[in-house]
Amino acid sequence: MNLKIALLMGVSCLLAGIAAAQVPYPQYIKKYQQDYVKNHEVVNKADKKHFRFFAPLSNYKVAASFKALKDTVGFMMPTSGKEPKRYFRYGYIDFSLDGKKLKLTVFRSKDLMTDPTYKDYLFLPFTDLTSGEESYGGGRYIDLEIKHIKNNKLIIDFNKAYNPYCAYSDEYNCPIPPRENDMAVAIKAGEKNFEKVGGK
Repeated sequence: MNLKIALLMGVSCLLAGIAAAQVPYPQYIKKYQQDYVKNHEVVNKADKKHFRFFAPLSNYKVAASFKALKDTVGFMMPTSGKEPKRYFRYGYIDFSLDGKKLKLTVFRSKDLMTDPTYKDYLFLPFTDLTSGEESYGGGRYIDLEIKHIKNNKLIIDFNKAYNPYCAYSDEYNCPIPPRENDMAVAIKAGEKNFEKVGGK
């Protein structure tokens, strides 16, 4: 095989690999949701069929402007149980959705900051107009990482919003989204109410 043919075959294989990697966004989110359900640590196999999600929509993946905060004191975030948890306000994000300008606070857990595995994790809890209706009344969460902030920008994908463990069991102590993260819009993306007959 001459060098020219070998190079052409190599390029063809490379292009085929790139094409295979370019999965359509809705398909990518569907796979993300399937993995989420499969690996869920609270809901057992028999009940996994009760998970519900909004249809994936790319307009709920937004590029937000990020402004860092110097919160060295933090505050005790209320929880669904009797034990509030200390969080720091790490920064604000500003973005537009459905023609509305929105602002949310991103938090950092004091407990996780001391854990090498999760020390760079950020926490985005929120409620919206679907809370208590189509989605869990106690709000939903999005996990982020400090490394995701680039040039004061942060991608927020509401299609990855998930329910706290309290949506499935009363045994957990879940942070309640602060009022500052209550959005006056309907976020029809991410996880819906858990629809197990008879409740939790």
